[in-house]
Amino acid sequence: MKQNLAKQFNPEQQSRIIEMAWEDMTPFEAIELQFGIDEAALMRLMQQWLKRGSYRLWRERVKTRSSKHLVLRGKKVTRAYATQHVKLHRTYHKT
Repeated sequence: MKQNLAKQFNPEQQSRIIEMAWEDMTPFEAIELQFGIDEAALMRLMQQWLKRGSYRLWRERVKTRSSKHLVLRGKKVTRAYATQHVKLHRTYHKT
């Protein structure tokens, strides 16, 4: 991928990508579908955007979550997004 990948996203998109990456129930495939970045590119972006310690915590968390990959999820998991998605839009779209 391009080295300028991080510059393709505005602050609102960056915040949303980070939030989705931290969410346990949001798979990498949903991030790729919405933003067009695969898991490897997401890791590079998270490394750029997060502090070193935060990135390490995120990677450890992601490694232990089968829900981050659609093929590893249990059949009972039917949604791809967390239920609290509304909060971001309230933050950025205040009038």
